[in-house]
Amino acid sequence: MIRITELRLPLDHSPEALRQAIVARLDVAEADLRDFHIARRGYDARKRGQIVLVYHVDCEVENEAAVLAAHANDQHVRQTPDIAYRLPSVPADAPRPVVIGAGPCGLMAALLMAQMGLRPIVLERGKIVRERTVDTFALWRRSELTPESNVQFGEGGAGTFSDGKLYSGVSDPRHLGRKVLEEFVKAGAPEEILYVSKPHIGTFRLVSMVEHMRAEIERLGGEYHFGTRVEGLIADGSPRRIRGLRLSDGRELAASHVVLAVGHSARDTFEMLRKADVPMQAKPFSIGVRIEHPQSVIDTARFGEQANHPFLGAADYKLVHHAKNGRGVYSFCMCPGGTVVAATSERDQVVTNGMSQYSRAERNANAGIVVEVTPERDFPDDVLGGVAFQRKWERAAFLAGGGGYKAPAQRVGDFLEGRPSTHLGDVVPSYKPGVTPTDLSLCLPDFAIEAIREALPKFERKIRGFSMSDAVMTGVETRTSSPIRLARDADGQSPGLEGLFPAGEGAGYAGGILSAGIDGIRAAEWVAASLRREATGD
Repeated sequence: MIRITELRLPLDHSPEALRQAIVARLDVAEADLRDFHIARRGYDARKRGQIVLVYHVDCEVENEAAVLAAHANDQHVRQTPDIAYRLPSVPADAPRPVVIGAGPCGLMAALLMAQMGLRPIVLERGKIVRERTVDTFALWRRSELTPESNVQFGEGGAGTFSDGKLYSGVSDPRHLGRKVLEEFVKAGAPEEILYVSKPHIGTFRLVSMVEHMRAEIERLGGEYHFGTRVEGLIADGSPRRIRGLRLSDGRELAASHVVLAVGHSARDTFEMLRKADVPMQAKPFSIGVRIEHPQSVIDTARFGEQANHPFLGAADYKLVHHAKNGRGVYSFCMCPGGTVVAATSERDQVVTNGMSQYSRAERNANAGIVVEVTPERDFPDDVLGGVAFQRKWERAAFLAGGGGYKAPAQRVGDFLEGRPSTHLGDVVPSYKPGVTPTDLSLCLPDFAIEAIREALPKFERKIRGFSMSDAVMTGVETRTSSPIRLARDADGQSPGLEGLFPAGEGAGYAGGILSAGIDGIRAAEWVAASLRREATGD
């Protein structure tokens, strides 16, 4: 087939216009276009009110070779790439691998290994997704935290309580992201995620998808153990080789191939790994707040008169500013038509995150406005200094919120003027269990306050209404990414500890559902390659 990229049409084009545009673009007769389907549909909204749709289309035509030859110098007319995924082979008598963590990375690693016939064992410290949902709602509605079952821990990982974004900026030359999306569609996601430019699912659909994927892994011989935290590694030999795992219920589980996909908030696991001399280094992350505006303000600023068009949906944004103090400020995990949620996993601390349902129909838009934190500047002498840094400000946010997991909040107008908020305005914050109007400088480092104050008026120039006085900022956002990176070699294994495969967001190799899923596929492939080498003695 032939793929045409960057085929641009008006937002309200007729159903026939796409076929006509393909025929004109390829310069073929109408009858020569046998069939076509949309590979990708996005939009270009750089000119407000003059938005156009941008298509990538795969076409079946008569005399394909001749058509390609006629467009040899056109970079937007090429043969359709082969995006089919092919499972690696594994030895018939291979030992069962273990996956630690049932978030997007661990889920995809386990699914791939199950499809290979490896019957993986999945260890998850939290609960099954339905029980986890009950515990998470207990925090939001009644201020009751369950440390092992919340937004961070449990089946599905942190991405389950999010906007369900399924796009990423990572390089993906092998189209592994397509495999992730195809598996999600099999599990119940809408087919549109295969072609829209910014696919998302929403929390409720993610819950049922996670259940379907677990059922498929178990059907293929996989095995789940919930409420099971890994508390130690068993290793021997020279070079060291992993032999098993010590579990929280007192058992020891033999294991020679372990995918470590624990997520960015497994702080006790990071400490255990440091004590076990697993190579790691501190890495940058960010700290800041969640900002909320009426979604209608963002829609109008981004789309103008074309706001509310069904192809556009609720508007999003992506903003970046380089502050004078040398810190980068940027929007993070923007959730159109969503809510701000309590995301702590430790007692007497406050952490915020954003979430949307598939409809993105809530009144407010929210996003993290966060500032770069770097080990060299902020905790140069401690590989786990980022964890201590996060805990310090999460505890400060709990105190500023007045306890009960209420979050500190401040109107943007008050924040810019440097005065505490004593009341809220027209924008009603969505965070549950509730907010306390106060001064966010109580729970953010000075450099972050300075950088955000500088950035907000700059963002106003790009999104009219962004620095509106009644917009609400809620603190704190600290879990933007893992504060560490676990080293891994060219074979995907931890240097000096053969058989341990660090992967996903907690290991420092992903940032979101799709990139974590892609890294899970890579980890499964590395396990398969290791098993083949061991079987042949290479």
